Order: sequence, then structure tokens, then C-alpha cells
Amino acid sequence: MKILMKKKQIEEKISQIVEEILKEDLEDMVLIGIRTGGAFLAQRIKEKIKQRTGKELPIGILDITLYRDDWTRIAPAPVVKKTEIPFPVDEKTVILIDDVLFTGRTVRAAMDAILDYGRPKKIRLAVLIDRGKEQRELPICADYVGETVKILADETISVYFEEQGKEDIVIVEKRGER
Repeated sequence: MKILMKKKQIEEKISQIVEEILKEDLEDMVLIGIRTGGAFLAQRIKEKIKQRTGKELPIGILDITLYRDDWTRIAPAPVVKKTEIPFPVDEKTVILIDDVLFTGRTVRAAMDAILDYGRPKKIRLAVLIDRGKEQRELPICADYVGETVKILADETISVYFEEQGKEDIVIVEKRGER
């Protein structure tokens, strides 16, 4: 196990993402976090935007379990959690938020799910960690990135947040090491 970031570095990267988002027009912007890590990250981004601008952006949480193209491989009976998008996405700029961008499959599934809710004006992607395009399986890239980290194919990046009852930390582990 190797520690990539602790609480202070995570907060700095979130602030960096927020500064980039604030260069955009916030008028029709909504935040949607991919459950689980993306939802916690979205809430933190929302709070920082509110602190900086006084504007409270609408926020939603998206479960993409049944939109994944590999859901039958994950588990025989996948656990589907609640999607909470309490606002229309039509003609909105959606900032889709996740903790780690790796193959692009989670983001593709999330975009499919969002389109079932309406037709956004734009979808932008914000991630805390981008594993780099070398291992990407789909042509997806993030618009807002905390940090790009290149690791070996047999390694995984795990992001833990206080909201999960753990300390804020980003670590690299060998697959199956948890």
C-alpha cells in the first residue's frame, strides 16, 4: 500500500477543481456525483463553490449499477442504491463528479443514466484522480482533474472519505489487497 494523498492534499485538489469550475457560467449548472465516492466529492465541491460565490448549486446523486456493461460480472445480484436527482437536467450544464477515472466505463454508464433524465446542454466531468489515458478503454477524458496518477495495470487507487467513517486518504494497492 502506498499513500498518494492525505486530507490536506485532497482538500487542495478539490479547491483546484473548484477554481476551474468557477471559470464557467454557474447560471444553469448542476452537480451530479456518482455514488459512492463521487457523491461525497460532489458535496464537498458544492460547499466550496458556496463558500467562494454564495451560490448554492443543485446537487444530485447517481447510482449507475444497472447501466454498467459489466454488471453481471460484478456480482450475481448487484446492489442497486437510490438515484436522487431532484431537479430537471434539460438544458443544464451537468458537472458529473467521480473520485477516480480509469477505464471510462463508469462515466459512460453515468452519461447513459443522466440522458434517461433529460437532455443536458453539456456534460462536463470532474474527477479527483485521473489514471491517465493509457489504460482508458473508452474515449472519455475529464474536464476538471485534481491529479493525474500513472500506476501499474495490476494496481488500484482507493479513495476514502470521512463521510464513510474513515480518514480522508487516497492510496494505491495491488488488486485484491484490501
